[in-house]
Amino acid sequence: MAGELIELHGRILACALCKLSESRRKAVPGEGAFNASLMLVGEAPGRNEDLEGRPFVGAAGGFLNDLLSSIGIDRKDVFITNIVKCRPTANRPPRVNEVKTCRPYLEGQIRLINPKLVCLMGNHAINGILGKGYPVSEMHGKQVQTVDRRFFITYHPAAALYMNNLKETMTEDFKALSKILKQAG
Repeated sequence: MAGELIELHGRILACALCKLSESRRKAVPGEGAFNASLMLVGEAPGRNEDLEGRPFVGAAGGFLNDLLSSIGIDRKDVFITNIVKCRPTANRPPRVNEVKTCRPYLEGQIRLINPKLVCLMGNHAINGILGKGYPVSEMHGKQVQTVDRRFFITYHPAAALYMNNLKETMTEDFKALSKILKQAG
């Protein structure tokens, strides 16, 4: 499986299927344990991620690391990625066609890593995987079971940097996430 995931990441790094590839510095496939029980999916790489080629390395990544640490999980033990693998220009949200173009990459990662739980962080990740029927404001802290996968919904860590009241909400969401992971074995 690790070899297949490395090959998939090579395809992501070389991808030119949408216009995002024209303005990126580095594609950001994701990083972490190839056998992770928990996969975290955000929106898109930001400026720092585009420079480094790694997900969640800016301020939102620092907060995500704190959230993981608060429930006894080390970043290296999870797999972290985004719904799209290249930074949208001017830090805008990814467009529907960009999400559709990247979706096979994300689906491949989920299939190969086969986590017990996929944490969707923010509306763009939620909508890109589950559709529009799961608004984060109503569904955060809850899990959604599909035919073959268990998802957990929470806010994007960057949202808590702009709305300080969400820090406590996300802390509580991650406590719920931890309980679900423990129940899943």
